Order: sequence, then C-alpha cells, then structure tokens
Amino acid sequence: MTNMHSAVKTSAVAKALGLSDATRQSSVDILTTTLAATYVLYTKTRKFHWNVTGPHFIELHKLFEAQYEELDEAMDAVAERIRMLGSFSIGTLAEMLKHSYLEEDPGNNPDAAGMIAELTADHESVIRHLRADIDAITENGDAGTADFLTGLLEQHEKTAWFLRAHLE
Repeated sequence: MTNMHSAVKTSAVAKALGLSDATRQSSVDILTTTLAATYVLYTKTRKFHWNVTGPHFIELHKLFEAQYEELDEAMDAVAERIRMLGSFSIGTLAEMLKHSYLEEDPGNNPDAAGMIAELTADHESVIRHLRADIDAITENGDAGTADFLTGLLEQHEKTAWFLRAHLE
C-alpha cells in the first residue's frame, strides 16, 4: 500500500470514528509508547520469574507469572486498540526499546526484594505516564482511548499495590 493510499485510509478511519486525523495520530503515538513500556515491563517481569530465588521463591515465582500473563494480555489489547484507530502496531524488539520510557537493565540480577522494588518502581512510572496520557487524550476528545487507558491504569495500580505489600 502506498503512503498516499495509507494516509487516505487512516483519514477515513479517523472520520468514521469521529476523530480528527491529528487526534487519532496523537492517540496512536501515546498507545505506541504504552505498548513499548508494557513490553519492557513484561520482559523484565518474565526475567524475574525465571530468576527469583530465596525463601519466598514459590510465592514470587507464581506472582511474577500471573503479572507477566496480565501484561501479555494488556500488550495485545493495546496493539489491537492501535489497529482500531487505523494504524499498524510496532512489533520488534528494537521498536519497543526505541519507544519505551522504561529501560532494561541487562546483566542486573537483583535479589527477590530488589526485583520487587524494581517492578514496583516500573509500575508506578507507568501509572504516572498513563495519568498524563489520559489527560492529554481526554483533552483531544478521544473518550474511547481515554477509557481504555483508564482500565490499564487500574490494572497497574493494583499490581503496584500487590508489589508494595511485599516490601512492607
């Protein structure tokens, strides 16, 4: 598909959704960043699931597994929301790292408490970004994407609460 044909198609999607091209693109950009950050958090959570040790191994191994499964579902939902808005979703590791505000920490293998603290900090970072993103998207008039992100926000708040409870 040529770029001109793609632009016409995405413009038609924006019109069909009752959004301007600029609003639709702004939402897609925010969703792309959300997808990338979720992917980095998913990868880190999975790594910690594989590598956790200590007296709470079973409990944390299961907790991290449940969390990365939730993140996997969230990534799929974000990518599908991007498609609903008429754009293609990123999907490579390089793209995820380029668009994410969360960073990997290669070679770092913290103890269980360090893993929990790192995941808590990352979820809290996502929460802060989502709050700002919801405000921006609401201001732009994309109520559907704002509502969608609110659901993600609630998931991250609950996960951060669960993780913080382990640190008390």
